[in-house]
Amino acid sequence: MKWLPAALCSAYLLLAWRLLGFHLEQAVLVALFLGLYYASGGTRRFILCFSPFLIYWILFDFMKAFPNYRVSPVHIRSLYEADSRLFRVGGLSVNEFFAAHRTRLLDVLSGSFYLCWIPVPLAVGFYLFATRPEQAGRFSRCFLFVNFLGWIVYYTYPAAPPWYVQQYGFDLNVHTPGSAAGLLWWDQALGVHLFRGLYSKSSNVFAAMPSLHSAYPLIALYYGWKTPLKWICGVVAPGIWFAAVYTSQHYVLDVLAGISCAVAGISLFETGRIIFWRVSGSY
Repeated sequence: MKWLPAALCSAYLLLAWRLLGFHLEQAVLVALFLGLYYASGGTRRFILCFSPFLIYWILFDFMKAFPNYRVSPVHIRSLYEADSRLFRVGGLSVNEFFAAHRTRLLDVLSGSFYLCWIPVPLAVGFYLFATRPEQAGRFSRCFLFVNFLGWIVYYTYPAAPPWYVQQYGFDLNVHTPGSAAGLLWWDQALGVHLFRGLYSKSSNVFAAMPSLHSAYPLIALYYGWKTPLKWICGVVAPGIWFAAVYTSQHYVLDVLAGISCAVAGISLFETGRIIFWRVSGSY
């Protein structure tokens, strides 16, 4: 069955071309996977362990072809008003307060923390693969499972982020491009265009609830708790939660929903794994 991975990758490229058009990163992803899969037994085990991360990227990319605003009504005003009611500072929503009281230090710190949303979980995964491969597999599978939970909410409750209200008000425009919002302050401080480039490729503007950026470091913290990286995860997690609100990428409610999504996903995944283990007698 050595031909199966190549066949699946070819099918993926064909489907991606039909739905999204050809993009270089799609070919790079396939080349990376096939190269590691066929190189040796060790690299094959590595790429199969981390294949849930590749599946995550592919499915998230495909969301461009199936936007959630076509499935359910987009929530703009209701989420803004709910968050403003529950969390106010000086008569303003938390996002508005930060926008009015930003500092260069917080601009740089927020952007730096937000950049860790994937590198830190990957670092935990790599460390676990080198020390406890079975734990690394559980971590990557749970990561994908938590994303599935978040995507279910994306499609049942499409929601606009705070920056959308700040720039466009409460009227719906489904053709609104992605925006780095307050993360542009980091770009400006360092004289780069990193976040501008990343968010110009956003798969879905109306996917603020839950904040999966807030979920990822918590998953990494749980599975990396017995590693030296737990201290990094413990600092990065609240840093990302703060940055998400400070930069108007998310409401406080989005962040709390993301944290809840991680807790629920880890609990369901680990409970299901234990039940399967007891029923099947395998680990």
